[in-house]
Amino acid sequence: MILVTGSTGHLGNVLVRLLVSTGKNVRAMVAPFEDTLPIDDLPIEIVRGDIRDHDFVQRVCKDVEVVYHLAAFISILGKRRMVYDINVGGTENIIKACRENRVRRLVYVSSIHAFSEPRSGSLIDESIPIDPEKTSGDYAKSKAIATLKVLNSAKEGLDAIVLCPTGIIGPYDWRISQMGNLLLLYSKNLLKVGIEGSFDFVDVRDVAGLLIRACEKAQRGEIFIASGYYITIRALFQMLQKIRPSKSVNILLPSYIAYPISLFTSIHYLVKKKKPLLTPYSVHTLTRNYVYSHKKARDLLGYQPRPLLDSLKDALLWFESKGFVKPVSSALNFVERSS
Repeated sequence: MILVTGSTGHLGNVLVRLLVSTGKNVRAMVAPFEDTLPIDDLPIEIVRGDIRDHDFVQRVCKDVEVVYHLAAFISILGKRRMVYDINVGGTENIIKACRENRVRRLVYVSSIHAFSEPRSGSLIDESIPIDPEKTSGDYAKSKAIATLKVLNSAKEGLDAIVLCPTGIIGPYDWRISQMGNLLLLYSKNLLKVGIEGSFDFVDVRDVAGLLIRACEKAQRGEIFIASGYYITIRALFQMLQKIRPSKSVNILLPSYIAYPISLFTSIHYLVKKKKPLLTPYSVHTLTRNYVYSHKKARDLLGYQPRPLLDSLKDALLWFESKGFVKPVSSALNFVERSS
């Protein structure tokens, strides 16, 4: 039996699908407040409970061979306590349960933001240290703390490994991730302003595949970066225009203008109880201009992410197929000609 926490998330539901397709028996952990729609169509065991509940985590890890721990709380505004309780406390519960239930292997999904932040424009690979004091924001700090706990548990004998994805994109985005929200706003001509910066984006299916490969082949205590392709935000929107023409994004703001604007928009969306796209943290992230290397995963695990253009096409087509946006014939024709 394989346990997947965070199973209804973007990466979680794709990982569950991939495991099922290879004949694995999967137990999917779902938080009490989460909709199971992303995995309802799969032949799996669904268990509801709170990862902060030590006794529940102990029970759910019983008779489990492998745990893929993906559950995390991503918050860029407020709810600081919940970020640490879930991301750190939940991971502590998983580590204890894996030890006590003699789970063969723990695969922990951290974040690229768990790495210490060097100067802007630097290359980030696995040699960069994990240091919560040298990260920005509670989410990054919480993931760094949790990552250190997993790596320390490996030193103490638990067979655990860590994967750090960059910006995940692709189909099966049921709960609308930050990147999915950007694609939807772009498709609806509602995204008028962007940021002059860059980031690395990776296909959700490639990350899921790498998780399984790492589980099978990686050595205890290893950490891998699951990156895809570095691209400027300007080039990203140019690529999107080729797939699905839109009237979105007329202006790209430099950081010194975007940052003060993000402070006001964050407060506005916090009051409205809606998810903001432009925040001080997103401005910070997109203007660091880091290049993330997946050379280690390529050399040791044979990892090769698919082209970014294909990931964007498939994400937009999936949103169309589920009725999130209206189909655009030119976009479909473009995909057909390019396939």
